[in-house]
Amino acid sequence: MAAESSPLKAAQPGKPAAVEPVKTVIDGRVREVRVPALAAVPGRGSLGDIPFDNAREAPAEAVLARKERDGSWRDVTAAEFAAEVLAVAKGLIAEGLREGDRLAIMARTTYEWTLLDFAGWAAGLVTVPIYPTSSVIQARWIIHDSGAVACAVEDTAQARLISAERVNLPWLAHLWEIDTGVVARLVKAGEHLPDALVHQRLAARTPDSVATLIYTSGTTGQPKGCVITHANFFAEVDNAVELLHPVFKSAGKDPASTLLFLPLSHVFGRMVAVGCLRARVKLGHAPSIRTEDLLADLAGFRPTFLLAVPYVLEKVYNTARATAEKMGRASSFDRAARIARRYGELVEGKAPGLGLRAARALYDPLVYRRIRAALGGRVRYILSGGSPLGRRLAAFYTGAGIEVFEGYGLTETTGASTVTPPQRPRLGTVGWPLPGTAVRIAEDGEVLLGGRHVFAGYWNTAQAVPPGGWLATGDIGELDADGYLTITGRKKDLIITSGGKNVAPAPLEDWLRAHPLVGQCMVVGDNRPYITALITLEPDGLLHWRQMHKKTGVPMRELVRDEALRADLQRAVDEANRLVSRAESIRSFTVLPGDFTEARGHLTPSLKLKRGAILRDCAQQIEELYGAPREP
Repeated sequence: MAAESSPLKAAQPGKPAAVEPVKTVIDGRVREVRVPALAAVPGRGSLGDIPFDNAREAPAEAVLARKERDGSWRDVTAAEFAAEVLAVAKGLIAEGLREGDRLAIMARTTYEWTLLDFAGWAAGLVTVPIYPTSSVIQARWIIHDSGAVACAVEDTAQARLISAERVNLPWLAHLWEIDTGVVARLVKAGEHLPDALVHQRLAARTPDSVATLIYTSGTTGQPKGCVITHANFFAEVDNAVELLHPVFKSAGKDPASTLLFLPLSHVFGRMVAVGCLRARVKLGHAPSIRTEDLLADLAGFRPTFLLAVPYVLEKVYNTARATAEKMGRASSFDRAARIARRYGELVEGKAPGLGLRAARALYDPLVYRRIRAALGGRVRYILSGGSPLGRRLAAFYTGAGIEVFEGYGLTETTGASTVTPPQRPRLGTVGWPLPGTAVRIAEDGEVLLGGRHVFAGYWNTAQAVPPGGWLATGDIGELDADGYLTITGRKKDLIITSGGKNVAPAPLEDWLRAHPLVGQCMVVGDNRPYITALITLEPDGLLHWRQMHKKTGVPMRELVRDEALRADLQRAVDEANRLVSRAESIRSFTVLPGDFTEARGHLTPSLKLKRGAILRDCAQQIEELYGAPREP
């Protein structure tokens, strides 16, 4: 029998709507959940209109901030940004770019990236992001496949990389370098053109026009360009802004603001950048993710919310713990962490008792305030995505006074498809469908997604999602009785042991990656009698371990076999094994002397494991885990 439940509740003036999922229950199991949209896709216009709408409605409001040479931050008003977008858009037109032409952007997370993005849209172009860490082959493929006629790079090294391939890219007419003043050059080039030319191109764009081609990371094969329309972005960001009312529309002495340090070449960072401009939330850019650089930028900008991947949150936690250990206060930090997790677990219902509240108050100035200070001092919310955060880390940050909204989505869904509903978290899940989204679980457990934010199809292929159809994600998940989604693994990553046991590697890998010593982890065991793991070491965590154990001079080839190190890692493995049954547990592991990196072909630009490449390159180590002797 199938049944539906829970309609959308009406919104109250000045507050976000109280969304409730509509569930389809079949044979006692929730098989589909949908949440009605809070915001409709506009009937006209494009993302290129956003700067000009902001300038008309609130010209003096600060919508961006730029870092000056002295380290201070200068606000950029809506009127100033719109004027810059207009001037650069005229320059793009003056350089001969026609409506629908593709403009590639290869740079770190900078103000100029966002400026070129919106100027491209204002000029009627389709922007194409390229990861700044891309190899020459990856960059060539994206420029070639997209047919980009212009490419803006950040620096001389990137310019040389693309220049070396110009012979293979005959239609690439323009190669511009941001660091040598391309913005000023474009402004100068377009000075003679009338503003009306840009507004004519804006008027010709519709929500269904293509906004961008975002190339998937490509865990196997060549990346494919996801065709994302302006309507896709509107459906995504407008509903996210309405749902996450406390994040994007915070009132009080600290207006909403965020410092973006994730790459704008990834859909997660791009979605939030567009959402901030759409909601007039002050946006800053941090190009460097080196710990010291990022901490300095956070301290100077002082955002109220952050967009982060779990790796960054693990790094902040592990750095704080290592600092406490150096000061001889490791046991105190660990007690504070346990109290924060206990407190954070209670957000799902039961109120904390007097003793727990007192313990948390005691540790707030000693530990939790330091965590918040490392993030700038004013952060109240974190939007986490890219990979599962994990219940333990989510509970810790919640208990430390930072509300965590975890989301799940794909490049093909313009970012988040599910998100933690405000004031109704359920740790360990990725929340409910974003308003306007439906989630269905197929017979084999695969997660299917539907909604206006689902992309139009892949560039240069016949693959498309039919209107009203379902996007097969390749992820395995389940819906609980209240409609919360939990991702348990990748369909193609499921391990089937020789005994026939199906094992999802993600929970074990996510748990182990949270350990200070672990950089990356890959679980192995397909067609094998039991489960094993390949573990790489996290550089900062390893440096701290060397110092604490007085082994700074031990060569890496010896250190990976060190009994004390392996004992610490074994304890981490034992903790992870508590998540699963005996048949799914890690029986043995090996420590690799080098890390999995994008340069070595083991990680995608978004830090996902390329399992096939790792299995190939680590074949000997894997055989040794199962008893095969090392080859002479």
